[in-house]
Amino acid sequence: MRRREFITLLGGAAAAWPVAARAQQTAMPVVGYLSGRSRDVDTPFTTAFREGLSGTGYVEGRNVAIEYRWADGQYDRLPLLAADLVRRQVAVIAAAGGSSPALAAKAATTTIPIVFQTGDDPAEVGLAASLNRPGSNLTGVTSLNAEVVTKRLELLHELIPTATIMALLVNSTNPNAEILSRDAQSAARTLGLQLHVMHATTERDFDMVFSNWAELRASGLVIGSDPFFAGRSKQLAALSVRHATPTIFQYHEFVAAGGLMSYGGSLTDTYQQVGVYVGRILRGERPTDLPVQQSTKVELIINLKSARALTSPSRSRC
Repeated sequence: MRRREFITLLGGAAAAWPVAARAQQTAMPVVGYLSGRSRDVDTPFTTAFREGLSGTGYVEGRNVAIEYRWADGQYDRLPLLAADLVRRQVAVIAAAGGSSPALAAKAATTTIPIVFQTGDDPAEVGLAASLNRPGSNLTGVTSLNAEVVTKRLELLHELIPTATIMALLVNSTNPNAEILSRDAQSAARTLGLQLHVMHATTERDFDMVFSNWAELRASGLVIGSDPFFAGRSKQLAALSVRHATPTIFQYHEFVAAGGLMSYGGSLTDTYQQVGVYVGRILRGERPTDLPVQQSTKVELIINLKSARALTSPSRSRC
């Protein structure tokens, strides 16, 4: 090769290197957002997530992109949605809406960092070795929801002290169903109550559960923590009113729609913290160095109008 040609080639390469380096430096990171809920139901929570993310300096559309995947309550779709995000080679996966999205993401990748949001005990459902040292490529935020199911039963019993039979509604496709049932049965025995465990995995099941309510002779219903149930708070509240069923759930939307009581952690608070963790990982921190955060904010809300109607002396079942 002639000396002049070599110098020209070297000069062209030198000019190209800074361009490639700048392209790498300015490439917008992509975050995968995996949820068991629907887009509409998730709106207030994705807003909180983006607020937490922006608090670390990352604003969607400006210096970070977000790929959203919603399962619409169909948990069997989560593995495919998680695999799609892995193929997309996202930088971080935010797995929201319970343990199912997080478990699907965990099964799909051992290298991409995962930040989960759940109301379950992450160690008990297999998401973390411990809260302080989660290990692997996962960390996240927990809210006081599944673990306070026993408190929901106690609160409902306090409102209906003469009750001897109660019921619990769980989603059998959710990994937390067995844990919720076990803990609630233990609490029921302590309170001297008989507890019926009922199952619902589709909206059709809701009608069947409330239609068969009278046969159980139960005085109250505790709805277990589940994203599918959460996305249908208004429907569940309407059914509880129609069938005059004293019911307690975890979200205030249930009470606003006419349901009796809600008791649980603040989801907007946990989603903000998930956004913060995702931002910190984008900045270079490792999931193994970020302990699982526990949101301790709990809300108790009672619909007084429903309480007066459901606990009046004229109701022979209570």
